[in-house]
Amino acid sequence: MIYSMTAFARESISTEQGVLTIELRSVNHRYLDCSFKLPEALRSMEGLFRDITTKKITRGKVECMMRFQSQSVQSVSMHINTDRLQKLLSSVAIIRESLPNAAPLNPLELLQFPGVMGAVEDSEELVKKRALPLFTAALESLLQSRLREGEKLATLITDRLAQVEQEVIDTRTILPQLMQHQRQRVVSRISELNISVDDDRLEQELVHLAQKADVDEELDRLDAHIAEVRRSLETGGPCGRRLDFLMQELNREANTLSSKSLASSTTQKAVELKVLIEQMREQVQNIE
Repeated sequence: MIYSMTAFARESISTEQGVLTIELRSVNHRYLDCSFKLPEALRSMEGLFRDITTKKITRGKVECMMRFQSQSVQSVSMHINTDRLQKLLSSVAIIRESLPNAAPLNPLELLQFPGVMGAVEDSEELVKKRALPLFTAALESLLQSRLREGEKLATLITDRLAQVEQEVIDTRTILPQLMQHQRQRVVSRISELNISVDDDRLEQELVHLAQKADVDEELDRLDAHIAEVRRSLETGGPCGRRLDFLMQELNREANTLSSKSLASSTTQKAVELKVLIEQMREQVQNIE
């Protein structure tokens, strides 16, 4: 599977305290670079989030932004500590024996006594527990997005690669005719000049000219690089750097082919090769 380095994912979850939202964004980068912007309550989880990310992603700039939006009215359930209340009432009964004329006790005052009334809210640990699966879900969504984009990139590269392969085949086909045409041009030019030339010397010069224009080695290397690009795409995984190197090698051979060109037809073939290779290289820059 081929993964792109460009993707986006967003997930959110509602809690009794508020809404927790996470956004993950990744773009192409030479290495893996992760940055996190987390709420204060979740700062301690950055190391965990980073470890999870590095196990799933090997290359790209990944930005994580997590926001927590508190509800205007929190859902809070109240509870009474009955043990504490009974002890308090027992103490009040003892005091009443000494002060029989004391004013009646207000129930609200009892509730305000420390430890009698409490509130049950989502704790910080509970928010952390909900943040972890939320991050995992967002990361999985990001990976799926990277995979879908990577499949598209692989298809584009494969299509261009087939065109490059066809250009190499066409160039190899027309080379014998071009070499023969070049030989005839030299012989005809000598005949037009009406000069005497040693046949052996002429043959040596023609052989030397043919050797200088020979591009069989370049075409063979182009075939080898094409096969290696195709193998890397079929193998999948983090192959972006390898593909980038192969694009450089393909371009090098196309430049050599252009410099050894004998005719406008082969020059045009070299230009077409360089255009196709550049198109592939642009797509490769986004592959993990």
